[in-house]
Amino acid sequence: MPGEDAVFTGIDEVDWASMHHAYGSAEDVPEFLRGLASPCSQERESALDGMYGAVHHQGDVYDSTLACIPFLFALVAQAELPDRSGIVELLVSIGGGDDVDECDHDEDVAPLDASVGDRVGDGGDTSRADDENDVERAGDENYVDPADEGDGEDRADDWSGEDRATDNYAMARTAVRAGSPVFAELAADPDPDVRRAVPLALALFLDEPARVLGLLRQRLHEERDDSVRLALAEGLGLFARRHREWAAPAVDCLVTLCAAPQDPGLRLAALGQLAGCAPDRLPAGLVPIVIALLRARSHRARVPEAPERPGTDTLIGHLRRLRPADEEGSHLLRTLHSALGGRTADRIALLKGQLTSPDPADRCNAVWMSAGLFREWRADFTEPVALTGEQLDRDDERLRDAAVSVLESLFSLAAPAADRLAALVEAAPEAWGRAGPTLGRPLKALARAGDPRAVPALALVLAQPVVPHDVGYTIEYLGPAAGQLAPLLRKRLGEVPLDGPETYERAAPLLAALGTLRDEAALPEVLRLLHASPRELRRRDWLVEALARTVKAFGAVAREAIPALRELLDSECAVSAADALWSVEGDIGSVLPVLLRELTSEGAAGGHRAAATALGRLGPLAAPAIPALRSLADSTEVWDRTAAACALWDITGNPEPVLPVLRSAWRQNSYTRGTIAAHLARMGTAAAPAHDLLHAELAAPRRHRARSGGYGSHDILEDERLLGSCRAALAAA
Repeated sequence: MPGEDAVFTGIDEVDWASMHHAYGSAEDVPEFLRGLASPCSQERESALDGMYGAVHHQGDVYDSTLACIPFLFALVAQAELPDRSGIVELLVSIGGGDDVDECDHDEDVAPLDASVGDRVGDGGDTSRADDENDVERAGDENYVDPADEGDGEDRADDWSGEDRATDNYAMARTAVRAGSPVFAELAADPDPDVRRAVPLALALFLDEPARVLGLLRQRLHEERDDSVRLALAEGLGLFARRHREWAAPAVDCLVTLCAAPQDPGLRLAALGQLAGCAPDRLPAGLVPIVIALLRARSHRARVPEAPERPGTDTLIGHLRRLRPADEEGSHLLRTLHSALGGRTADRIALLKGQLTSPDPADRCNAVWMSAGLFREWRADFTEPVALTGEQLDRDDERLRDAAVSVLESLFSLAAPAADRLAALVEAAPEAWGRAGPTLGRPLKALARAGDPRAVPALALVLAQPVVPHDVGYTIEYLGPAAGQLAPLLRKRLGEVPLDGPETYERAAPLLAALGTLRDEAALPEVLRLLHASPRELRRRDWLVEALARTVKAFGAVAREAIPALRELLDSECAVSAADALWSVEGDIGSVLPVLLRELTSEGAAGGHRAAATALGRLGPLAAPAIPALRSLADSTEVWDRTAAACALWDITGNPEPVLPVLRSAWRQNSYTRGTIAAHLARMGTAAAPAHDLLHAELAAPRRHRARSGGYGSHDILEDERLLGSCRAALAAA
């Protein structure tokens, strides 16, 4: 590369070995940097992947990240170097530009983690809660998901303290701001990909508002590349949000773009930016205008795609393969939907227009847009869900897969699409997930919707040589209709090896299903695992916990399990064993001392909560635990406080010391609300002083788990359950 020596001047004098990135020593960082300047496109992509994967892992900023910034600026200044747009985007991300909407002109904000789902659209799923029996634990800061065991063993993310990490974000932002004049020089770069990346960088980092506004307006006048013009409109919108005192001319420019008889894509981009920075300037009849522009854009000849790059085994290459067919359209609509926020009526009307478009790419984008709406807001989604279901009849595989992915996360809200799901499951056995590690998504979506038409296909899946691990966790949503699956579940549980490396993974889902069905006939298979599994078995404690939960669900008919449960009262699984023993035997003398011991011990995280919950089930017989529960109700840990307060009510029936604790927890951690609302329903009229919380929740337009930077696969389900518990609590008063 011409000028390479100048670009990397001083790189060998940097003490990289003393620095760190996500996986330890930063000695390999010079190799990444030099790889960005390679004449080979695959080497450049691999180097960029290494920068994101290690040096800027999930948005983190390390000392090595800071040391890279001067070399990255030197690289983007080399006009002969291909793929510089990726380096500009990397600099924007290092400077905190991923957090576009929360960046303040005078504040340094750490960037949010960007998941794969965030980078390819709204269809990604960042949660592993599918296999949890108690998905509320996802909000417990002390809960450790078994799926996370060993996660991070090879990483060095914890090498620095929180204060140093915060300083690194601030220093990165300052360094990118200092180098930002380079972005102004790139505004007219010969490479359109570079020009497309520059407007965002200018609006975020160049602290010369007059110059930035002038550049953006000048480039809009001179630019001929449609995709770059869209980026310039986006830059104007961001500029208007960040520089309120300079916003008026930027907004005027966007209004002009909205009305001009020009590229419909550019008009859509301008409308999306206006919705975010000056909604009062939006034209009347926004939705019909947007739908008409979408139709016009779809009817235009598609710009030929750039030649496909050689495939690389990198995250960036994987994300490129996952991109929507119409990535530009996806971005335009995502921007508009995000800006409209809680205007659910407008967004639903817009989705209806998109989902009935003759263009499959428009419909596919609409499906992904609907995912964000369903996940974050509360409304009557019957029509858009039914229209999403209609996409299952299409021949377009990408569109069909998108629709299934969205419906899978809706649980009972997918009912308007159930007929289409059932038809797909019946017509396509591959939709069952045959011979795979996971259940087919169409079948899972149908079962999660509570539709009994999923049962025959699930029976066939359970008869396969390998049972997908998530079948058991899916069965609970089918209610009594799943009862006919019990014999197959028992048979498969009886086939689980006692000492295999995957004994827990194979048994836990089956145990969850049998416990949900309360199939007492499975007791022999349960006892086989409880008695015969070796103590050195991998994850044996987790297996015992799952077995105890199943025995607890069986209740008094499981008396054969009493000796085994008693043996566990001095083990790591003492709380679960005592809880199950109470359900089976009801012997307070055996159970209460164990739970009191565990309540006051210095055990593992979550143990106090479990002990308190089990004590609450004993009711007034647990009176000796009242002093310890009162102490736990003052804990700094919100889940412990919540569990202690609920137990105190169950034992004493006195709401006065309980309701203030529950009110505080409700406000502190939204994940506690499902537990609290269900408890308030049990309290009946005694919960009346807390009814204001319930009324406010029912009136809130936004789902209680909606958050920036990620989401869970069960968020919609848990929000709908919360709303149901709120209504039940008010009705019980």
